Amino acid sequence: MPREFTRSERVSDAVQRELASLIRQHVRDPRVGMLSVTDVTVTRDLAIAKVYVAFVGERTQEQIKEGLDALNGASGYLRKLLAASIALRATPKLNFFYDETGQRSQHLDALIDLAISSDNSNQEES
Repeated sequence: MPREFTRSERVSDAVQRELASLIRQHVRDPRVGMLSVTDVTVTRDLAIAKVYVAFVGERTQEQIKEGLDALNGASGYLRKLLAASIALRATPKLNFFYDETGQRSQHLDALIDLAISSDNSNQEES
């Protein structure tokens, strides 16, 4: 039997798709730049949405913090735009967080490549 999706999961998906578009079209703050909305989790009562974003390109921790501050500062504006584009009784409050998944995966890939090359060089010496 197929798995049924909860209302909060359906709302999360809709908010994620719409926010990606709204940020690209309406947020002009240079601190934000290009980003990807990687995930959105909405509470069961649909009051709060945690929005996880990953910035495109290399950024320092300070630049990431500034970008998140800019997004959290624009959250009221984005919430208003979201309310106009998605028909919900109550639009969730938006909280933005940095998603480190991409950065971690690159680090793990580098470690795996290092281990493989080290193993290959050890086999050649034997």
